[in-house]
Amino acid sequence: MEPLRFSAFWCGAVLCVSLGLLSHASEASLGMLKQRMLCKFCDMRPTNCTSVGSCNTGCEKTAICPHVDDVCISIWRKKDDNVTMDTICHNPVDKLHGLVLDDYNNTKCEMKERKGMGYKFFICSCSTDECNEDLFFTPYWLDQVVSVIVVSLVPLLVLAVLVVTFFYIYRVCRQRHGRPRKKGQPLHYNDDHAIMMDEEGSDSSSTHANNLNHNTELLPIELDAQVGKGRFAEVYRAKLKQGSTVGGGGGVGGTGAEQAFETVAVKIFPDEEYASWKNEKDIFSDADLRHENVLHFLTAEERKVHKQYWLITAFHPRGSLQEHLTRHVISWQDLWVLGGSLARGVAHLHSDRTPCGRYKVPIVHRDIKSSNILVKGDLTCCLCDFGLGLRLDNSLSVDELANSGQVGTARYMAPEVLESRINLENIESFKQTDVYSMALVLWEITSRCSAIGEVKEYEPPFGKVREHPCVESMKDSVLRDRGRPEIPNTWINHPGIQTVCATIDECWDHDPEARLTAHCVAERFNEMEHLDKLSNHSDEIQYNDP
Repeated sequence: MEPLRFSAFWCGAVLCVSLGLLSHASEASLGMLKQRMLCKFCDMRPTNCTSVGSCNTGCEKTAICPHVDDVCISIWRKKDDNVTMDTICHNPVDKLHGLVLDDYNNTKCEMKERKGMGYKFFICSCSTDECNEDLFFTPYWLDQVVSVIVVSLVPLLVLAVLVVTFFYIYRVCRQRHGRPRKKGQPLHYNDDHAIMMDEEGSDSSSTHANNLNHNTELLPIELDAQVGKGRFAEVYRAKLKQGSTVGGGGGVGGTGAEQAFETVAVKIFPDEEYASWKNEKDIFSDADLRHENVLHFLTAEERKVHKQYWLITAFHPRGSLQEHLTRHVISWQDLWVLGGSLARGVAHLHSDRTPCGRYKVPIVHRDIKSSNILVKGDLTCCLCDFGLGLRLDNSLSVDELANSGQVGTARYMAPEVLESRINLENIESFKQTDVYSMALVLWEITSRCSAIGEVKEYEPPFGKVREHPCVESMKDSVLRDRGRPEIPNTWINHPGIQTVCATIDECWDHDPEARLTAHCVAERFNEMEHLDKLSNHSDEIQYNDP
Protein backbone atom coordinates (compact mmCIF):
# COMPACT_ATOMS: atom_id res chain seq x y z
CA MET A 1 0.00 0.00 0.00
CA GLU A 2 2.76 2.46 0.84
CA PRO A 3 4.37 2.30 -2.66
CA LEU A 4 0.95 2.88 -4.19
CA ARG A 5 0.33 5.98 -2.01
CA PHE A 6 3.81 7.28 -2.84
CA SER A 7 3.17 6.87 -6.59
CA ALA A 8 -0.22 8.58 -6.36
CA PHE A 9 1.35 11.51 -4.49
CA TRP A 10 4.00 12.12 -7.15
CA CYS A 11 1.51 11.72 -10.01
CA GLY A 12 -0.66 14.41 -8.43
CA ALA A 13 2.32 16.72 -7.95
CA VAL A 14 3.42 16.34 -11.59
CA LEU A 15 -0.14 17.02 -12.75
CA CYS A 16 -0.33 20.24 -10.70
CA VAL A 17 3.01 21.50 -12.02
CA SER A 18 1.96 20.72 -15.62
CA LEU A 19 -1.32 22.57 -15.21
CA GLY A 20 0.53 25.53 -13.73
CA LEU A 21 2.96 25.65 -16.66
CA LEU A 22 0.08 25.45 -19.13
CA SER A 23 -1.66 28.32 -17.32
CA HIS A 24 1.49 30.51 -17.50
CA ALA A 25 1.96 29.62 -21.17
CA SER A 26 -1.64 30.60 -21.92
CA GLU A 27 -1.15 33.94 -20.14
CA ALA A 28 2.08 34.59 -22.07
CA SER A 29 0.33 33.76 -25.35
CA LEU A 30 -2.48 36.18 -24.57
CA GLY A 31 0.12 38.88 -23.83
CA MET A 32 1.86 38.27 -27.14
CA LEU A 33 -1.49 38.56 -28.98
CA LYS A 34 -2.23 41.98 -27.52
CA GLN A 35 -2.64 44.45 -30.38
CA ARG A 36 -1.76 48.13 -30.55
CA MET A 37 -4.72 50.51 -30.41
CA LEU A 38 -6.08 52.26 -33.50
CA CYS A 39 -6.86 55.91 -32.65
CA LYS A 40 -7.85 59.12 -34.36
CA PHE A 41 -4.67 61.20 -34.57
CA CYS A 42 -4.84 64.92 -35.46
CA ASP A 43 -2.76 67.83 -34.22
CA MET A 44 -4.40 70.70 -32.34
CA ARG A 45 -6.79 72.55 -34.65
CA PRO A 46 -9.94 74.75 -34.44
CA THR A 47 -13.23 72.93 -33.80
CA ASN A 48 -16.95 73.68 -33.85
CA CYS A 49 -17.55 71.33 -30.89
CA THR A 50 -19.09 73.00 -27.86
CA SER A 51 -18.79 71.71 -24.32
CA VAL A 52 -22.43 70.61 -24.30
CA GLY A 53 -23.92 67.34 -25.51
CA SER A 54 -21.99 65.29 -28.04
CA CYS A 55 -20.05 65.95 -31.21
CA ASN A 56 -17.64 64.42 -33.72
CA THR A 57 -13.97 65.49 -33.75
CA GLY A 58 -13.92 65.69 -37.55
CA CYS A 59 -10.47 64.09 -37.56
CA GLU A 60 -9.97 62.08 -40.77
CA LYS A 61 -6.58 60.71 -39.84
CA THR A 62 -6.01 57.41 -38.07
CA ALA A 63 -2.82 55.92 -36.68
CA ILE A 64 -1.68 52.75 -34.99
CA CYS A 65 -0.45 53.71 -31.52
CA PRO A 66 3.32 53.17 -31.00
CA HIS A 67 2.89 51.01 -27.87
CA VAL A 68 0.49 48.21 -26.90
CA ASP A 69 -0.48 49.97 -23.66
CA ASP A 70 -1.50 53.23 -25.38
CA VAL A 71 -5.15 54.35 -25.29
CA CYS A 72 -7.06 56.94 -27.32
CA ILE A 73 -7.27 60.54 -26.04
CA SER A 74 -9.26 63.63 -27.07
CA ILE A 75 -8.61 67.08 -25.59
CA TRP A 76 -10.90 70.16 -25.91
CA ARG A 77 -9.65 73.60 -24.90
CA LYS A 78 -11.15 77.07 -24.84
CA LYS A 79 -8.82 80.04 -24.35
CA ASP A 80 -10.76 83.30 -24.67
CA ASP A 81 -12.66 82.79 -27.97
CA ASN A 82 -10.19 80.23 -29.34
CA VAL A 83 -11.66 76.69 -29.22
CA THR A 84 -9.36 73.82 -30.27
CA MET A 85 -9.37 70.03 -30.36
CA ASP A 86 -6.59 67.46 -30.64
CA THR A 87 -6.68 63.65 -30.71
CA ILE A 88 -3.69 61.49 -29.75
CA CYS A 89 -2.40 58.16 -28.45
CA HIS A 90 -1.02 58.09 -24.89
CA ASN A 91 0.13 55.59 -22.25
CA PRO A 92 -2.18 56.03 -19.22
CA VAL A 93 0.68 55.15 -16.87
CA ASP A 94 2.22 58.55 -17.66
CA LYS A 95 0.64 61.85 -16.69
CA LEU A 96 -0.74 64.05 -19.48
CA HIS A 97 -0.73 67.82 -18.89
CA GLY A 98 -0.12 66.93 -15.25
CA LEU A 99 -3.30 64.82 -15.07
CA VAL A 100 -3.72 61.14 -14.20
CA LEU A 101 -6.03 59.31 -16.63
CA ASP A 102 -8.44 57.17 -14.62
CA ASP A 103 -11.24 56.46 -17.11
CA TYR A 104 -9.36 54.90 -20.01
CA ASN A 105 -11.15 51.54 -19.76
CA ASN A 106 -14.28 53.13 -21.23
CA THR A 107 -15.56 52.07 -24.62
CA LYS A 108 -16.46 55.66 -25.50
CA CYS A 109 -14.81 59.02 -24.96
CA GLU A 110 -16.66 60.82 -22.13
CA MET A 111 -15.31 64.36 -21.89
CA LYS A 112 -14.81 65.52 -18.31
CA GLU A 113 -13.92 69.03 -17.27
CA ARG A 114 -10.67 69.43 -15.32
CA LYS A 115 -10.31 72.53 -13.17
CA GLY A 116 -7.16 74.49 -12.42
CA MET A 117 -5.75 74.51 -15.97
CA GLY A 118 -6.06 78.29 -16.37
CA TYR A 119 -8.72 77.93 -19.05
CA LYS A 120 -11.69 75.72 -19.89
CA PHE A 121 -10.32 72.21 -20.40
CA PHE A 122 -12.08 68.90 -21.16
CA ILE A 123 -10.33 65.53 -21.66
CA CYS A 124 -11.43 61.96 -22.27
CA SER A 125 -9.70 58.61 -22.74
CA CYS A 126 -10.95 55.24 -23.95
CA SER A 127 -9.63 51.87 -25.06
CA THR A 128 -11.44 50.68 -28.18
CA ASP A 129 -10.38 51.35 -31.77
CA GLU A 130 -11.11 54.93 -32.92
CA CYS A 131 -13.21 55.55 -29.80
CA ASN A 132 -11.88 59.13 -29.56
CA GLU A 133 -13.81 60.15 -32.69
CA ASP A 134 -17.23 60.70 -31.04
CA LEU A 135 -17.17 62.82 -27.88
CA PHE A 136 -19.70 63.08 -25.06
CA PHE A 137 -19.48 66.10 -22.77
CA THR A 138 -20.59 65.39 -19.20
CA PRO A 139 -20.86 68.13 -16.53
CA TYR A 140 -19.37 67.21 -13.15
CA TRP A 141 -22.70 67.01 -11.28
CA LEU A 142 -24.26 64.91 -14.04
CA ASP A 143 -21.28 62.55 -13.94
CA GLN A 144 -22.12 61.70 -10.32
CA VAL A 145 -25.74 60.99 -11.22
CA VAL A 146 -24.71 58.83 -14.15
CA SER A 147 -22.43 56.79 -11.87
CA VAL A 148 -25.38 55.89 -9.66
CA ILE A 149 -27.54 55.01 -12.67
CA VAL A 150 -24.82 52.83 -14.16
CA VAL A 151 -24.53 50.81 -10.96
CA SER A 152 -28.32 50.38 -10.86
CA LEU A 153 -28.81 49.49 -14.50
CA VAL A 154 -25.82 47.29 -15.27
CA PRO A 155 -27.81 44.63 -17.22
CA LEU A 156 -29.32 47.23 -19.55
CA LEU A 157 -25.96 48.92 -20.03
CA VAL A 158 -24.34 45.60 -20.93
CA LEU A 159 -27.03 45.03 -23.54
CA ALA A 160 -26.53 48.56 -24.88
CA VAL A 161 -22.76 48.00 -25.15
CA LEU A 162 -23.38 44.81 -27.11
CA VAL A 163 -25.70 46.62 -29.51
CA VAL A 164 -23.23 49.50 -30.00
CA THR A 165 -20.37 47.04 -30.52
CA PHE A 166 -22.39 45.10 -33.09
CA PHE A 167 -23.27 48.33 -34.90
CA TYR A 168 -19.62 49.47 -34.82
CA ILE A 169 -18.38 46.16 -36.27
CA TYR A 170 -21.09 46.32 -38.93
CA ARG A 171 -20.11 49.88 -39.89
CA VAL A 172 -16.38 49.06 -40.05
CA CYS A 173 -17.06 46.00 -42.19
CA ARG A 174 -19.13 48.07 -44.59
CA GLN A 175 -16.36 50.65 -44.88
CA ARG A 176 -13.69 48.03 -45.52
CA HIS A 177 -15.76 46.10 -48.02
CA GLY A 178 -17.42 48.99 -49.79
CA ARG A 179 -17.97 49.18 -53.50
CA PRO A 180 -14.58 48.60 -55.26
CA ARG A 181 -13.32 50.97 -57.92
CA LYS A 182 -13.87 49.56 -61.38
CA LYS A 183 -10.80 48.40 -63.20
CA GLY A 184 -9.36 51.18 -65.34
CA GLN A 185 -11.53 53.87 -63.74
CA PRO A 186 -9.21 56.80 -62.83
CA LEU A 187 -9.28 58.44 -59.43
CA HIS A 188 -10.58 62.00 -59.75
CA TYR A 189 -8.10 64.71 -58.91
CA ASN A 190 -8.47 68.42 -58.45
CA ASP A 191 -5.46 70.69 -57.85
CA ASP A 192 -7.58 72.99 -55.69
CA HIS A 193 -8.13 70.18 -53.19
CA ALA A 194 -4.76 68.43 -53.44
CA ILE A 195 -2.69 68.29 -50.26
CA MET A 196 1.07 68.47 -50.79
CA MET A 197 2.74 66.87 -47.81
CA ASP A 198 5.19 69.19 -46.06
CA GLU A 199 4.68 71.96 -48.63
CA GLU A 200 5.15 74.61 -45.95
CA GLY A 201 7.88 72.80 -44.08
CA SER A 202 5.75 71.02 -41.48
CA ASP A 203 4.65 67.40 -41.71
CA SER A 204 0.94 67.24 -42.61
CA SER A 205 1.10 63.55 -41.80
CA SER A 206 -1.69 61.29 -42.80
CA THR A 207 -0.37 59.15 -39.97
CA HIS A 208 2.04 60.04 -37.24
CA ALA A 209 5.10 58.18 -38.28
CA ASN A 210 6.46 54.85 -39.14
CA ASN A 211 3.27 52.77 -39.01
CA LEU A 212 2.74 49.74 -41.21
CA ASN A 213 -0.73 49.53 -42.75
CA HIS A 214 -2.85 47.56 -40.30
CA ASN A 215 -5.27 46.60 -43.07
CA THR A 216 -4.63 43.79 -45.51
CA GLU A 217 -6.10 45.85 -48.34
CA LEU A 218 -3.87 47.93 -50.59
CA LEU A 219 -4.18 51.68 -50.37
CA PRO A 220 -6.04 53.49 -53.18
CA ILE A 221 -3.06 55.10 -54.88
CA GLU A 222 -2.77 56.40 -58.42
CA LEU A 223 0.76 56.90 -59.75
CA ASP A 224 1.23 60.33 -61.30
CA ALA A 225 4.76 60.85 -62.65
CA GLN A 226 8.23 59.39 -62.19
CA VAL A 227 10.43 61.78 -60.23
CA GLY A 228 13.52 59.66 -59.60
CA LYS A 229 15.35 56.47 -60.43
CA GLY A 230 18.07 54.66 -58.48
CA ARG A 231 19.98 51.40 -58.55
CA PHE A 232 17.24 49.41 -56.87
CA ALA A 233 13.97 51.28 -57.41
CA GLU A 234 12.02 54.01 -59.16
CA VAL A 235 10.29 56.86 -57.32
CA TYR A 236 6.91 58.27 -58.36
CA ARG A 237 4.78 61.17 -57.30
CA ALA A 238 1.36 59.69 -56.56
CA LYS A 239 -2.14 60.54 -55.38
CA LEU A 240 -3.47 58.93 -52.22
CA LYS A 241 -7.19 59.21 -51.69
CA GLN A 242 -7.57 61.37 -48.62
CA GLY A 243 -9.64 59.59 -45.99
CA SER A 244 -8.00 56.27 -46.90
CA THR A 245 -5.01 57.11 -44.76
CA VAL A 246 -2.55 54.56 -43.47
CA GLY A 247 -3.98 52.59 -40.60
CA GLY A 248 -7.58 52.85 -41.83
CA GLY A 249 -10.20 55.50 -41.16
CA GLY A 250 -13.29 56.88 -42.80
CA GLY A 251 -13.51 58.45 -46.21
CA VAL A 252 -13.70 62.12 -47.16
CA GLY A 253 -17.06 63.57 -48.08
CA GLY A 254 -17.65 64.38 -51.70
CA THR A 255 -17.19 62.53 -54.93
CA GLY A 256 -16.02 63.20 -58.44
CA ALA A 257 -14.23 66.50 -58.97
CA GLU A 258 -14.67 67.36 -55.27
CA GLN A 259 -12.68 64.33 -54.10
CA ALA A 260 -9.53 65.30 -52.17
CA PHE A 261 -6.14 63.63 -52.44
CA GLU A 262 -2.84 63.71 -50.67
CA THR A 263 0.30 63.82 -52.76
CA VAL A 264 2.72 61.15 -51.61
CA ALA A 265 5.89 59.53 -52.91
CA VAL A 266 5.93 55.85 -53.91
CA LYS A 267 9.21 54.01 -54.22
CA ILE A 268 8.72 50.89 -56.36
CA PHE A 269 11.09 47.93 -56.17
CA PRO A 270 10.96 45.15 -58.77
CA ASP A 271 10.64 41.55 -57.66
CA GLU A 272 14.38 40.89 -57.87
CA GLU A 273 15.13 43.75 -55.43
CA TYR A 274 12.99 42.30 -52.63
CA ALA A 275 15.98 42.18 -50.24
CA SER A 276 16.65 45.91 -50.65
CA TRP A 277 12.94 46.71 -50.14
CA LYS A 278 12.77 44.56 -47.02
CA ASN A 279 15.91 46.12 -45.54
CA GLU A 280 14.58 49.65 -46.07
CA LYS A 281 11.12 48.66 -44.80
CA ASP A 282 12.58 47.10 -41.64
CA ILE A 283 14.59 50.24 -40.91
CA PHE A 284 11.65 52.57 -41.55
CA SER A 285 9.36 50.40 -39.42
CA ASP A 286 11.37 51.22 -36.29
CA ALA A 287 9.28 53.89 -34.54
CA ASP A 288 12.46 55.29 -32.97
CA LEU A 289 13.67 56.35 -36.44
CA ARG A 290 11.02 59.08 -36.47
CA HIS A 291 12.69 62.49 -36.70
CA GLU A 292 12.05 65.76 -38.50
CA ASN A 293 15.24 65.28 -40.54
CA VAL A 294 14.45 61.72 -41.64
CA LEU A 295 11.94 61.10 -44.44
CA HIS A 296 8.44 60.58 -43.04
CA PHE A 297 7.40 56.97 -43.70
CA LEU A 298 3.76 55.99 -44.18
CA THR A 299 3.58 52.31 -45.04
CA ALA A 300 4.99 49.41 -47.09
CA GLU A 301 3.00 47.20 -49.45
CA GLU A 302 3.53 44.03 -51.41
CA ARG A 303 1.90 44.43 -54.83
CA LYS A 304 2.06 40.76 -55.72
CA VAL A 305 -0.08 41.03 -58.85
CA HIS A 306 2.56 43.20 -60.52
CA LYS A 307 5.45 41.51 -58.67
CA GLN A 308 6.38 44.83 -57.09
CA TYR A 309 7.19 46.07 -53.59
CA TRP A 310 6.22 49.60 -52.58
CA LEU A 311 7.37 52.06 -49.92
CA ILE A 312 4.99 54.98 -49.44
CA THR A 313 6.40 58.16 -47.89
CA ALA A 314 5.89 61.90 -47.68
CA PHE A 315 6.46 63.79 -50.91
CA HIS A 316 8.73 66.85 -51.00
CA PRO A 317 8.26 68.88 -54.21
CA ARG A 318 11.61 70.68 -53.88
CA GLY A 319 13.32 67.38 -54.73
CA SER A 320 16.79 66.26 -53.73
CA LEU A 321 19.53 68.45 -52.29
CA GLN A 322 21.57 67.86 -55.44
CA GLU A 323 18.72 69.19 -57.60
CA HIS A 324 18.22 72.17 -55.28
CA LEU A 325 21.90 73.13 -55.37
CA THR A 326 22.01 72.75 -59.13
CA ARG A 327 19.11 75.20 -59.53
CA HIS A 328 19.88 77.70 -56.75
CA VAL A 329 22.68 79.79 -55.30
CA ILE A 330 22.00 79.84 -51.56
CA SER A 331 22.58 82.41 -48.81
CA TRP A 332 24.60 81.92 -45.63
CA GLN A 333 21.32 81.50 -43.73
CA ASP A 334 20.28 78.73 -46.17
CA LEU A 335 23.66 77.03 -45.72
CA TRP A 336 23.29 77.14 -41.94
CA VAL A 337 19.77 75.67 -42.10
CA LEU A 338 20.62 72.96 -44.67
CA GLY A 339 23.90 71.95 -43.06
CA GLY A 340 22.60 71.99 -39.50
CA SER A 341 19.50 69.93 -40.32
CA LEU A 342 21.63 67.40 -42.24
CA ALA A 343 23.94 67.00 -39.24
CA ARG A 344 20.99 66.60 -36.86
CA GLY A 345 19.48 63.91 -39.07
CA VAL A 346 22.72 61.90 -39.20
CA ALA A 347 23.25 62.41 -35.46
CA HIS A 348 19.78 60.99 -34.78
CA LEU A 349 20.53 57.91 -36.91
CA HIS A 350 23.81 57.30 -35.08
CA SER A 351 22.44 57.95 -31.59
CA ASP A 352 21.65 55.10 -29.20
CA ARG A 353 19.06 57.26 -27.43
CA THR A 354 15.82 58.89 -28.53
CA PRO A 355 15.31 62.60 -27.74
CA CYS A 356 13.35 61.55 -24.62
CA GLY A 357 16.23 59.33 -23.43
CA ARG A 358 14.87 55.88 -24.32
CA TYR A 359 17.32 53.35 -25.80
CA LYS A 360 17.26 52.96 -29.58
CA VAL A 361 19.30 50.88 -32.01
CA PRO A 362 21.89 53.08 -33.81
CA ILE A 363 21.63 53.06 -37.61
CA VAL A 364 24.26 53.83 -40.25
CA HIS A 365 23.07 55.04 -43.65
CA ARG A 366 26.14 53.95 -45.67
CA ASP A 367 25.08 55.87 -48.80
CA ILE A 368 24.91 59.52 -47.74
CA LYS A 369 25.08 61.78 -50.79
CA SER A 370 23.26 64.87 -52.00
CA SER A 371 20.88 62.84 -54.19
CA ASN A 372 19.81 60.78 -51.15
CA ILE A 373 18.84 63.89 -49.18
CA LEU A 374 15.53 65.69 -49.75
CA VAL A 375 14.86 69.40 -49.21
CA LYS A 376 11.67 70.15 -47.27
CA GLY A 377 9.46 73.19 -47.63
CA ASP A 378 11.29 75.07 -44.85
CA LEU A 379 14.68 74.39 -46.51
CA THR A 380 15.68 71.77 -43.96
CA CYS A 381 17.09 68.43 -45.05
CA CYS A 382 15.68 64.98 -44.51
CA LEU A 383 17.55 61.74 -45.14
CA CYS A 384 16.04 59.12 -47.44
CA ASP A 385 16.96 55.90 -49.26
CA PHE A 386 17.88 53.42 -46.52
CA GLY A 387 18.33 50.48 -48.89
CA LEU A 388 21.95 50.07 -47.76
CA GLY A 389 21.29 51.07 -44.15
CA LEU A 390 22.51 48.89 -41.31
CA ARG A 391 21.08 48.59 -37.79
CA LEU A 392 24.01 48.35 -35.38
CA ASP A 393 22.32 45.86 -33.11
CA ASN A 394 24.45 44.52 -30.26
CA SER A 395 23.61 40.99 -31.38
CA LEU A 396 25.48 41.43 -34.70
CA SER A 397 28.63 39.32 -34.87
CA VAL A 398 31.90 40.36 -36.50
CA ASP A 399 31.21 37.89 -39.31
CA GLU A 400 27.79 39.43 -39.97
CA LEU A 401 29.34 42.90 -40.09
CA ALA A 402 32.05 41.65 -42.44
CA ASN A 403 29.41 40.15 -44.74
CA SER A 404 27.72 43.54 -45.09
CA GLY A 405 30.25 44.20 -47.87
CA GLN A 406 31.80 47.24 -49.52
CA VAL A 407 28.67 49.29 -50.17
CA GLY A 408 27.83 52.86 -51.06
CA THR A 409 28.51 55.24 -53.94
CA ALA A 410 32.18 55.26 -54.92
CA ARG A 411 32.42 59.09 -55.12
CA TYR A 412 31.31 59.40 -51.48
CA MET A 413 33.11 56.36 -50.03
CA ALA A 414 35.44 56.94 -47.09
CA PRO A 415 39.10 55.85 -47.52
CA GLU A 416 38.64 52.83 -45.25
CA VAL A 417 35.62 51.69 -47.27
CA LEU A 418 37.51 52.01 -50.55
CA GLU A 419 40.35 50.04 -49.01
CA SER A 420 38.03 47.49 -47.30
CA ARG A 421 39.68 48.00 -43.92
CA ILE A 422 36.82 49.04 -41.60
CA ASN A 423 37.47 48.11 -37.98
CA LEU A 424 34.76 45.48 -37.48
CA GLU A 425 35.48 45.26 -33.75
CA ASN A 426 34.15 48.77 -33.22
CA ILE A 427 30.70 49.77 -34.48
CA GLU A 428 31.73 53.44 -34.27
CA SER A 429 33.84 52.74 -37.38
CA PHE A 430 30.66 52.46 -39.45
CA LYS A 431 29.40 55.80 -38.15
CA GLN A 432 32.71 57.42 -39.10
CA THR A 433 32.18 56.43 -42.74
CA ASP A 434 28.86 58.31 -42.71
CA VAL A 435 30.60 61.39 -41.27
CA TYR A 436 33.11 61.36 -44.13
CA SER A 437 30.30 61.23 -46.71
CA MET A 438 28.44 64.00 -44.85
CA ALA A 439 31.56 66.20 -45.09
CA LEU A 440 31.49 65.91 -48.89
CA VAL A 441 27.81 66.94 -48.92
CA LEU A 442 28.59 69.93 -46.68
CA TRP A 443 31.28 70.90 -49.17
CA GLU A 444 28.69 70.74 -51.97
CA ILE A 445 26.34 73.03 -50.02
CA THR A 446 29.14 75.48 -49.23
CA SER A 447 30.30 75.61 -52.86
CA ARG A 448 26.91 77.07 -53.85
CA CYS A 449 26.74 79.70 -51.09
CA SER A 450 26.92 83.38 -52.08
CA ALA A 451 28.96 84.12 -48.93
CA ILE A 452 32.09 82.49 -50.45
CA GLY A 453 32.37 85.18 -53.11
CA GLU A 454 32.35 83.96 -56.71
CA VAL A 455 29.99 80.98 -57.04
CA LYS A 456 30.62 78.51 -59.85
CA GLU A 457 28.16 76.13 -61.47
CA TYR A 458 27.25 73.15 -59.30
CA GLU A 459 29.56 70.18 -59.47
CA PRO A 460 29.74 67.10 -57.23
CA PRO A 461 32.77 66.36 -55.02
CA PHE A 462 35.82 65.28 -57.03
CA GLY A 463 34.18 66.89 -60.06
CA LYS A 464 37.22 66.27 -62.26
CA VAL A 465 36.72 62.53 -61.93
CA ARG A 466 34.39 61.00 -64.51
CA GLU A 467 30.61 61.19 -64.03
CA HIS A 468 30.16 57.79 -62.37
CA PRO A 469 33.60 56.85 -61.07
CA CYS A 470 34.36 53.28 -60.08
CA VAL A 471 36.03 52.25 -56.83
CA GLU A 472 39.45 51.95 -58.47
CA SER A 473 39.27 55.51 -59.84
CA MET A 474 38.38 56.87 -56.41
CA LYS A 475 41.20 54.88 -54.80
CA ASP A 476 43.64 56.82 -56.98
CA SER A 477 42.19 60.18 -55.93
CA VAL A 478 41.46 59.50 -52.25
CA LEU A 479 44.04 56.88 -51.17
CA ARG A 480 47.03 57.37 -53.43
CA ASP A 481 46.87 61.18 -53.83
CA ARG A 482 45.14 61.85 -50.47
CA GLY A 483 42.92 64.23 -52.44
CA ARG A 484 39.86 66.08 -51.20
CA PRO A 485 37.62 68.70 -52.89
CA GLU A 486 39.28 72.12 -53.01
CA ILE A 487 38.52 74.76 -50.37
CA PRO A 488 39.84 78.06 -51.85
CA ASN A 489 41.26 80.70 -49.52
CA THR A 490 38.53 83.13 -50.65
CA TRP A 491 35.92 80.98 -48.91
CA ILE A 492 37.24 81.60 -45.41
CA ASN A 493 36.84 85.40 -45.51
CA HIS A 494 33.36 84.85 -44.09
CA PRO A 495 33.40 83.92 -40.36
CA GLY A 496 30.61 81.37 -40.70
CA ILE A 497 32.09 79.73 -43.82
CA GLN A 498 35.45 79.60 -42.05
CA THR A 499 33.90 77.54 -39.22
CA VAL A 500 32.06 75.28 -41.68
CA CYS A 501 35.24 74.62 -43.68
CA ALA A 502 37.17 73.78 -40.51
CA THR A 503 34.40 71.35 -39.59
CA ILE A 504 34.45 69.77 -43.06
CA ASP A 505 38.23 69.34 -42.84
CA GLU A 506 37.91 67.51 -39.52
CA CYS A 507 35.11 65.29 -40.86
CA TRP A 508 36.94 63.99 -43.94
CA ASP A 509 40.21 63.28 -42.12
CA HIS A 510 42.01 60.22 -43.50
CA ASP A 511 42.12 58.72 -40.01
CA PRO A 512 38.55 57.64 -39.08
CA GLU A 513 39.16 58.05 -35.36
CA ALA A 514 40.24 61.67 -35.85
CA ARG A 515 36.90 62.66 -37.39
CA LEU A 516 34.21 64.55 -35.55
CA THR A 517 30.99 62.77 -34.62
CA ALA A 518 27.71 63.81 -36.22
CA HIS A 519 26.55 65.05 -32.81
CA CYS A 520 29.57 67.34 -32.59
CA VAL A 521 28.89 68.72 -36.09
CA ALA A 522 25.27 69.40 -35.14
CA GLU A 523 26.40 71.26 -32.02
CA ARG A 524 28.81 73.38 -34.06
CA PHE A 525 26.02 74.43 -36.40
CA ASN A 526 23.87 75.37 -33.40
CA GLU A 527 26.72 77.53 -32.09
CA MET A 528 27.02 79.26 -35.49
CA GLU A 529 23.56 80.81 -35.28
CA HIS A 530 24.90 84.15 -34.03
CA LEU A 531 27.26 84.33 -37.02
CA ASP A 532 24.27 84.96 -39.28
CA LYS A 533 23.66 88.38 -37.66
CA LEU A 534 27.39 89.08 -37.65
CA SER A 535 27.73 88.27 -41.35
CA ASN A 536 24.67 90.37 -42.27
CA HIS A 537 26.17 93.34 -40.40
CA SER A 538 29.49 92.77 -42.20
CA ASP A 539 27.74 92.65 -45.58
CA GLU A 540 25.97 95.96 -44.86
CA ILE A 541 29.31 97.62 -44.02
CA GLN A 542 30.89 96.31 -47.23
CA TYR A 543 27.86 97.40 -49.25
CA ASN A 544 27.93 100.95 -47.82
CA ASP A 545 31.72 101.29 -48.07
CA PRO A 546 32.44 103.97 -50.78
